[in-house]
Amino acid sequence: MIKLMINGCNGKMGQVITRLAQGCDDLSIAAGVTRNPSRLPNSYPVYRSFKEAEVKADVVVDFSNPEMIPETVDYCVKHHTALVVGTTGLSETDLKMLEKASESIPVFVSANMSFGIRVLIDLALKAAATLGDEFDIEILEKHHNEKKDAPSGTAMMIANELKSRINDGLEFVYDRSKVREKRKPNEIGISAIRGGTIPGEHTVFFAGKDEVIEIKHSALSRDMFGRGAIRAARYISSKPKGYYTMKTMLEELI
Repeated sequence: MIKLMINGCNGKMGQVITRLAQGCDDLSIAAGVTRNPSRLPNSYPVYRSFKEAEVKADVVVDFSNPEMIPETVDYCVKHHTALVVGTTGLSETDLKMLEKASESIPVFVSANMSFGIRVLIDLALKAAATLGDEFDIEILEKHHNEKKDAPSGTAMMIANELKSRINDGLEFVYDRSKVREKRKPNEIGISAIRGGTIPGEHTVFFAGKDEVIEIKHSALSRDMFGRGAIRAARYISSKPKGYYTMKTMLEELI
C-alpha cells in the first residue's frame, strides 16, 4: 500500500486526487496539508503546514502554490519521502531547489500531468526539426478564469523544449501590442486566454508560406491530470533518488 500526503488537498486538484486515490486499492491517503484545514470535510487528517504534520507517507503529491515549495522540500528531505510536484508557476529558484532535493530523494516534476501533452511536445519537436526555419512557431494556451499564472507552465514547458532542442537562439515574445514591428524569424510567440471553466488547451502553430500546421491538446476535465499524478506517485514510490519527469516515466513504461 502506497501512502500519499496531498499538499493543497482542499484545492480543486487536491480534491480530484483525493477522490481518485480513494478509489484505488493500492493507495491510501495518510494526510493532507492546506492553508484552510477546516474548509472541507476530508476523511483523513489535514494540517495547516508540514511542521504540524508528523505523519509518515511514501509520497507527497504537491498541487499547492510556489510559496509552499521550500516547506514541502524540507519535509520530504527530512523524512526521506518521494515528491511529485504538479504545481505551476515555479521560479528558477524553485526548480533549482527541487533539483538539489533530488540528490537526496526521488523528485518528479511536471507542469502538466497529462500523457497527451508529452505526445504533443514530441510531435512539435519532430515538426520543428522537419519544417526548419521556413515556418514560424506560435503557442496558444487557454485556461479557466481562476488560473493565476500566465503563460501556463505547460506552454512554457513546450516553448523551452523547442528552444533547447531546436535552436537556443529563439526568443519568447508574450505581448506584441507594445512593439509595432514586423515579426522576427527567431521568435516563438506565446499567448494566453483566460475564461469560463476551460480545464486546459494548448496549440502549437507552425505557420509557413500558404500553409499552417496545428498540433493541439485539449483537457476535458481535471481528472486526466489527477490520473497522471497518481501514476507518477506509483512510479516514483519505488525509485532511487533522482530527478524524474513525465518524459522519463513514459520512456521507461512504454
